[in-house]
Amino acid sequence: MKFIAFFDSEHNKRENRMYVLAATNKIRYICSAVNALGEPVEILSPSWTKNTKGFYRGKQYALDEQTQVHLFSTFGAARRLTRGLKYFWSLLSLTLYLIFHVQRGETVMAYHSQALCTPLRIVKRLKRIRLVVEIEEIYANIRPNKHYDQVERRFFSLPDAFIFPTELLNEQLNQAGRPHAVTYGTYQVEPDRDCKREDGKIHAVYAGTFDPKKGGAVAAIAAAGFLPGDYHMHIIGFGTDNERQNVLDRISEVARTTDCTITYDGCLSGEEYIRFLQSCDIGLSTQTPEGIYNKTSFPSKVLSYLANGLRVVSIRIEVLERCTVGDLLAFYDEDNPESIAEAIRRIDFGQDYDSRGRIEELNRKFIEDLKILLER
Repeated sequence: MKFIAFFDSEHNKRENRMYVLAATNKIRYICSAVNALGEPVEILSPSWTKNTKGFYRGKQYALDEQTQVHLFSTFGAARRLTRGLKYFWSLLSLTLYLIFHVQRGETVMAYHSQALCTPLRIVKRLKRIRLVVEIEEIYANIRPNKHYDQVERRFFSLPDAFIFPTELLNEQLNQAGRPHAVTYGTYQVEPDRDCKREDGKIHAVYAGTFDPKKGGAVAAIAAAGFLPGDYHMHIIGFGTDNERQNVLDRISEVARTTDCTITYDGCLSGEEYIRFLQSCDIGLSTQTPEGIYNKTSFPSKVLSYLANGLRVVSIRIEVLERCTVGDLLAFYDEDNPESIAEAIRRIDFGQDYDSRGRIEELNRKFIEDLKILLER
């Protein structure tokens, strides 16, 4: 199975190719689901270098036993003209490879990017491929550009089947009722590390971006001002130096007026991140509800919390309310600290709760849906 996507991995860091970590995680998960069906995957990546110098040959390497990555040649560019040539060269290399290496009528998967719209349209027209596209979001909603927006809108009529992150995005883009499957994110269940804190407190954590446009970190900090002394609010995440300083300042302000303990615990990753989450009891998804991304995208931190066995408190947004794990979440309706704190206090730890089991069910269902999708 060929999977077209902007992709690379950490071990190829020297070439500094363009890719987004969140996207590569989703791509790897979809590849693993295809592998579970007994199908090897070849990821075809036109990712160009972000370096300003050097030439990097095309290469292939194994991501795992069933997944190969094929990178095309690229070169560094410092000026606007040469950068344009660099982008054109990468996309041309991909297009020519597909024309000469894809069989007529073959099923090909792709991870949606505005840059891939034209190459995929050319190859579909010439080779009559059956195109399955994973569409994570509508980029026109995030970075409006008149030309690219029109290209993207036309592209949505091209695929024969879709993979979506939410049911809402399917309803918005798939009005023709073409075959589709939904995966909210990566259904990677983390085994219990048995590392709960034994200090008699209830530990809540906000893990994510400090971007003020999302507003999640500041909202979680403010909610701590309305929690009693048997709660501990943890803030972990990432942002610019200014954003991080703003978080630290807000923590200091709130800590002076509340009995709740509140701490900034760093930017964690890997096993350290997993163990920290599992040491807590409640995960907070407190982003600003007005963001247009909330209409179609699924907050990845919700799955991360559930996969690690945490209860989850979230702003009530339609994409979460209608999803198949919505009944596991504790919602608040008003975007203010008092409502967030009330939702946190409302959680009953005496109720049966198995978020890991639900994530495993979602994984099995997605693999079954993908099997039907790829066999049509």
